[in-house]
Amino acid sequence: MRESRKYLDPETLSKIGGLELRARQVVEGYLAGLHRSPYRGRSVDFAEHRPYNPGDELKHIDWKLWARSDRYFVKLYEEETNVRAYFLMDASGSMDYRSGAMSKFGYGATLAASLAYLLLLQQDAVGLTVFGEDVRTDVPPTASPAGLDAFCRVLEGTAPAGRTDLGALLHGIAARLRKRGLVVLVSDLLAPLDDLYSALHRFRYDGHAVILAHVVDPAEEEFPFDGNTRFEGMEADLALPTDARQVRAAYLDAFGAFRRELQKACALLGVDYLAANTAQPLDATLVRFLVSRAGGY
Repeated sequence: MRESRKYLDPETLSKIGGLELRARQVVEGYLAGLHRSPYRGRSVDFAEHRPYNPGDELKHIDWKLWARSDRYFVKLYEEETNVRAYFLMDASGSMDYRSGAMSKFGYGATLAASLAYLLLLQQDAVGLTVFGEDVRTDVPPTASPAGLDAFCRVLEGTAPAGRTDLGALLHGIAARLRKRGLVVLVSDLLAPLDDLYSALHRFRYDGHAVILAHVVDPAEEEFPFDGNTRFEGMEADLALPTDARQVRAAYLDAFGAFRRELQKACALLGVDYLAANTAQPLDATLVRFLVSRAGGY
């Protein structure tokens, strides 16, 4: 794993041209670093079955598979075997911020494309909605391997800009999702907590599983600024000159409180919170995603 991690470092990834190539590098490098890949030796039979649970109808047991394995498995139908994943990608102006090799949008896009590739490998369907002030692009879910190319081309052609009303936009997107699935929101979540809670509650009320990928730059977590500093808005024409040393403690307290409240809200709603720091290797974030999804949807 240690050898493969160098290929997952954001600084190394930022030098690789093409988002699809970066996504494949992340996933294949991650899998190569595992002691045993979860995709190795995967059986087609088992991809279409699940273990028998007390209460399941006996008519759905696959007796041929029982004869071969001496274990009970229930036949699944297409609707049960495939996940429909909706990726919601924030492309507002604040996502263009960077203090290191990758911007929040660049890191979030690489993460989203990597997760989409993982899902496509297991024959799940992935779709993509990119939003800023309004919905900018909407790609319907597909399980086709060619879907990754369309997914990446959209993200590569997107430049983060403008402001967003995150809560209102998410409510509008939720109203358009006709079939239940897995919603993966990739955003820096710069919005009032009440608005976020309301939107996340809407997705959960509609029956979706939700993963919240909270993309932050290390400078937002650590506030490394010192002395007289001019902070400029990325979604509004605002500027705030201040002594960074005097506001550092208050800022860190406010940031920490917001994150704790956000995590608490996610726990109450049954939403998986996924911290995504743009300085972290992608495998660390992928592991947390896979763990959050281990129970299935």
